[in-house]
Amino acid sequence: MPLVPWEPKEIKRLRDLFDDFFDFELLPESRRLTRRRWMEGGEWSPLIDVIDKKDNILVKAELPGVDKKDVKISLSENTLTIQGERKEEKEIKKEDYYCCERAFGTYSRTIALPVEVDKTKAKATFKNGVLEITLPKKEEIKPKEIEIQPE
Repeated sequence: MPLVPWEPKEIKRLRDLFDDFFDFELLPESRRLTRRRWMEGGEWSPLIDVIDKKDNILVKAELPGVDKKDVKISLSENTLTIQGERKEEKEIKKEDYYCCERAFGTYSRTIALPVEVDKTKAKATFKNGVLEITLPKKEEIKPKEIEIQPE
């Protein structure tokens, strides 16, 4: 028989009330997200990598199941915003689901960039569900190597 930590019933009941009130559970992340998605359709936000290269800032965003035409990228000041919609398949009814972990709907992700970039030279590609945005650094931001002169 496995050991289970003792917890008074009143505390469990109080925790359940708080969980229901705030829609928050003291469960592992995977179960918590599954419950919300199952009941409410859930929320989804793309996972993002921001990489500081020598001359560029490279942003990679995972957008599985998203069509290229449903993605909007905007660049202002020192922020990059990726937004769009992940569309749901309409032929399946909610009653038919045994489990639903995928989320659908609109999403928006705003990233503060670590340096100033040249907006006019920004490029984006989309392949196999991965959005890749290359943002060239402004000339005055790029590191300048100084050569040491021999004596």
